[in-house]
Amino acid sequence: QVQLVESGGGLVQAGGSLRLSCAASGSISGFNIMGWYRQAPGKQRELVALVTSGGSTNYADSVKGRCTISRDNAKNTVALEMNSLKPEDTAVYYCNAVVKLNLYWGQGTQVTVSS
Repeated sequence: QVQLVESGGGLVQAGGSLRLSCAASGSISGFNIMGWYRQAPGKQRELVALVTSGGSTNYADSVKGRCTISRDNAKNTVALEMNSLKPEDTAVYYCNAVVKLNLYWGQGTQVTVSS
């Protein structure tokens, strides 16, 4: 069983930055994909960014140029660096891992961007 624990959320003013981190309970080197999703109140959960085991990345159009996802297989972590934050980035951010055919989620961390 894979456990994912997010940290780094909080309250930030518009234009500010946050770094989210997700720690996995075991080695992530075999994880096919790791990613970050977010869910704002009243909205569906959406992809923010993902990184494959090979290092390929993909970003939602809404965060391209403002966010960077990275994975550290040695530390079993995946991070999301977010810059130039906007009020519309306010959401609960979830870490996600795809391991073979299994999908795992963290408990989420709140990000609130004030205008």
